[in-house]
Amino acid sequence: MQAVRGRNTAVITTAAALFALAALVAWVARGDGSNAQPAFAAKQLQGNWQGAETGGAGGEAFESLTAATQFAEARTAPSGIVQPGAYSAAYGQLTGLPTAGAAWSNITRGVKYDADDIEYRDYYSNSSGGSGNVTGRITGLTADNAGNVYAAGAMGGVWRSTTGGGNWTPIADSLPTLSSGTLELDGSGALWYATGEANTGGTSYAGTGVYVLRNPTTGEFSHPGSRVGGTELESTTINQLRFGSNGRVWAATNRGVYWHSTAAADQSKAWTLSYQPNPAAIGQGTNTNAPYKNIVNDIAVDPTNANHVIAAIGWRSGDTYNGFYETTDGGTTWTKTNPAGAINANDIGNVTFAWSSNGKKLYAINQSPALLNKLTGTVNSYLDGIYVSTKGIAGPWNKVAEQTKLANAGSALKQSVGGKGYGPGIQAWYNQFLVVDPRNEDHVFAGLEEVYETKNAGSTWTTPGAYWNFYFSCWNVDAVYNSDTGEGNRCPLSTHSDQHSAAIGKVGGTYYLFVGNDGGIYRRPLDGKANANGQATDWKSLNDGTIDSLQYYAVDVGKAQAGNKDNPAGSGDIVSGGLQDNGGSILRIGGPKMSSNFGGDGGDVLVDPENGCNIVQEYTVLAMRVTNTCASPTKADGTPNLAAWLDYSQTTTFSIAPPDVNARFIAPFVGNSTNTTQWLAGGATIWYQDKGFAIRSGSEWKAVHSWGSAARTTTAMAYTGKTAIAAWCGGCNNAGFARGAGVGTFDAAAKTWSWKNLDLAGVPTRYVGGVAIDPTNENHLFLALNGFSRRFTEGPGAGVGHIYESTDRGATWKLADGTGAGAFPDVPANSIQVLKNGALVVGTDLAVLYRAPGSTSWSRLGTNFPATVAMDVELSPSGTELYAATHGRGLWRIALP
Repeated sequence: MQAVRGRNTAVITTAAALFALAALVAWVARGDGSNAQPAFAAKQLQGNWQGAETGGAGGEAFESLTAATQFAEARTAPSGIVQPGAYSAAYGQLTGLPTAGAAWSNITRGVKYDADDIEYRDYYSNSSGGSGNVTGRITGLTADNAGNVYAAGAMGGVWRSTTGGGNWTPIADSLPTLSSGTLELDGSGALWYATGEANTGGTSYAGTGVYVLRNPTTGEFSHPGSRVGGTELESTTINQLRFGSNGRVWAATNRGVYWHSTAAADQSKAWTLSYQPNPAAIGQGTNTNAPYKNIVNDIAVDPTNANHVIAAIGWRSGDTYNGFYETTDGGTTWTKTNPAGAINANDIGNVTFAWSSNGKKLYAINQSPALLNKLTGTVNSYLDGIYVSTKGIAGPWNKVAEQTKLANAGSALKQSVGGKGYGPGIQAWYNQFLVVDPRNEDHVFAGLEEVYETKNAGSTWTTPGAYWNFYFSCWNVDAVYNSDTGEGNRCPLSTHSDQHSAAIGKVGGTYYLFVGNDGGIYRRPLDGKANANGQATDWKSLNDGTIDSLQYYAVDVGKAQAGNKDNPAGSGDIVSGGLQDNGGSILRIGGPKMSSNFGGDGGDVLVDPENGCNIVQEYTVLAMRVTNTCASPTKADGTPNLAAWLDYSQTTTFSIAPPDVNARFIAPFVGNSTNTTQWLAGGATIWYQDKGFAIRSGSEWKAVHSWGSAARTTTAMAYTGKTAIAAWCGGCNNAGFARGAGVGTFDAAAKTWSWKNLDLAGVPTRYVGGVAIDPTNENHLFLALNGFSRRFTEGPGAGVGHIYESTDRGATWKLADGTGAGAFPDVPANSIQVLKNGALVVGTDLAVLYRAPGSTSWSRLGTNFPATVAMDVELSPSGTELYAATHGRGLWRIALP
């Protein structure tokens, strides 16, 4: 996760300690089947890491974990487990609904997203960091030797390029889910796609199995025609697919090791379960530890013997079953090995394997559960080390790298090692890749937060893909990059941070390394060039705008002001959004580019509908900043004011975070739909301010309501006229899950709020993803529930339904899902809007749904919307169009019916 750089360390450390204290409370209340999470949060109390708003240092790893956990919590509460088949069933219900309205337009596809735009070089941006053009997280990547490259977005499906990277085409949009685990080509050239993103956690709800495309250069995946097997791998994360010369494909899943024939004639046959270390835990729907007992992180097939298969199995926080396993009889029997040499068999966590093509060397990256659980002392990394064995999985293993060695190999993280922040491998539990040059067993690339390279089997390393360019001597404030060529007048173009996938393929007869990370896809020649720091000078961003896997949390829109020099170029409204690990984005409809005007992670966003350059962007946990200039520090003549980058006094954004450190990772804040000067923000406390976009300090917020417990945090808010509604959860997962809501009334004369907590009688005990107020009747309220009904989610009070309606200000509620063929599908709901004509619009995990005025039946809104997560739906300033922020396929727009 790429952080905003910070400069005031004293303030940062204090913020980190407070943020960590709240996090520790949340972790203890939450729990997820192990004791590692409280330990992880407690680590931050020591003040070793930089803080919440700047995001820097080791807080990055905590943020990754928190974001992934809370995203899953919303969809799996109250039990923490979703039974197989949930997404397939929801997809089937959706396809049976009629369609209302015309076609959606993907406004971010075809537009490059420039993270280094010099026009947005504000103090708190990441501009000049060296990532260039970016897109969303790429979890799967593979390439052939004819210039064909295939990439899988975390929640964006599969993309194909026939030009060595660029001019991308989506080829999996007909599948029930676009959540991606991994992507591989087999020996025949068929493309295999494993759904269900894997991030070492135990929770999966979005996977629908494995699919194969026999003609990947021209074809597209279909459902169920492309699916391999039956329902065996539904609701499963799949970390890796590996192929043997005997016609088998092996799957490393969170429910054990499976295999299947690669023959087309066998495609419909069921997957064979080969091994589970804890089979008794499978199927225990009420056992909260069950999802963590059979996690297979990686699997590899011996290049010299297809019946010899190895596996790394274990939970990232450690368990008795963690370790290395192997079979020598094609999976009939498995044995847990006791590896010899430098590796500690009792400290094996998340692991990635890579054989050399000749089978003579086996490499491994290992994350340390012991370090992850450490409560005392300084821990800069959770990386145990990188190892090599010439005798297979049993070893002896030789450690060829650990965090200090990598930090001293040209890493951008070197300044962090030694208690000042974090070092290579701080997110080893989350992001890893390992690939060996097929021509040279000693030439290896390792991906952690950065890309590392060795040409001598680990004796020495360099860092061709640095975290960013800040702190290198070649960096300067006036750095300008050509993101299309990788050329610039200062440091060379780097990759984005946080590596997840890699592949080697040929383009025009030349071998290239392709890497996938939280910023998209980059490539360089396998025998590339580097500067004196070891930084590659020949990276090329392949994020040309045609691949749109951007992971938005929120969107908002405002009008462009004529003559405003800060306006981005274009013809229409100004659209702002908050993205996972790619900051805040700004796009003028009709403009030639999209830029990042806020750095770090992006969260909720609020835009003045009458002036699109008045923007509030959340970093995370209500760390909010406001700008009145689109966050563009330009001079009077409209040229970039580079001096502002180094001078905090010239910043065009201002910190306005309310003093609430206990908030959701993506915490809600809203403006009054009838008065843009009145805002509310929600953590464990509800905060109010009436300065509007003129606010300049967090001290200008006033606490107006408390949920009564630090464990209760706001999940959704709406504000219209004199009425507000807000919802909370706490604890927010299966360990004592609870939820509630309250309605606030504002006394304009006294300028005071009164709040009434609601008992929500008859409403299922699930996470409240969205709330709404009828703009024509403030007593008419709506709740949109996340998760699945009790058919797929066990647990007390899971209930049935997703949309609940009250006509008496929340005193009583009734289900508004409808019945029969037009009923609301059983799919998580994230955001809801009530239009002035009484129509409802709901963003769900698979579509945007619409209920016409006066109707009780639901329709899919528009055509050609991808089956990905619609996190937020917002109206245009004119009220005639709707914008949807998806968590995997960018931003979309449609004219309302």
